[in-house]
Amino acid sequence: MSEEGTKAPDLAQHVQDAVENIASLHERARAEGSNHVRRFSRMSALLGSPTFFVVVISVVVTWVGSNLAAPWLGRRALDAPPFPLLQGLISLVALLVAILVLIAQNRQGRRVEHRARLDLQINLLAERKIAKLVALLEELRHDLPNVRNRVDREAAEMIEPVDTHAVLTALETELAKGNRGSNS
Repeated sequence: MSEEGTKAPDLAQHVQDAVENIASLHERARAEGSNHVRRFSRMSALLGSPTFFVVVISVVVTWVGSNLAAPWLGRRALDAPPFPLLQGLISLVALLVAILVLIAQNRQGRRVEHRARLDLQINLLAERKIAKLVALLEELRHDLPNVRNRVDREAAEMIEPVDTHAVLTALETELAKGNRGSNS
C-alpha cells in the first residue's frame, strides 16, 4: 500500500487535538493497574471466547469418552462414572473463571466511573462556555444599532451558570416524589 493510502486524513487542529486526547485517555486506561491485573483481564477475555468454549467441550467429551472406553480396552478407568474427578476439576475451573470475571468487571467499573466523571466535568465546562457565548451575543445585540433592543428573559437566565447543587437537589426532590407515588 502506498504511503498516501496509510496517511491520516487532514483534520482541523482542534479535531486532531481531540483525537490525540481520546487516544491518550484510552492508553492511560489500558495501562492502568498492575501487570497481574492486566493479565487477569486478558485471561478473562480469553475465557469468554468461542475458542475456550470449544476447548472445554472437547476436553470434557474426550475425558468422558476415554473413561467410558477404558474397560473395553482392558484398562482401568482413571475417573469412572459418575466422574467425580471431572466434577471437581469443572468446579475448580468455574470458581477461577468467576474470580477472573469479577476482577475484570471491577476494573471495567472503575473505568466507567472515571469516564462518567470526565463526561460530567466536560459537560459543566461546556455549559459555562455556552453561558459565556449567550452573554456575548446579548452584549453584541445591545451594541448593534440596527438590532431592535428587547427583553429576552430566557437569554438572561441562560447567561447565569447553572448551580449544579441546586439542580441536584431539585432532581433528588423530583425523584423522591416519583418514588413516593410508585410506592403508594
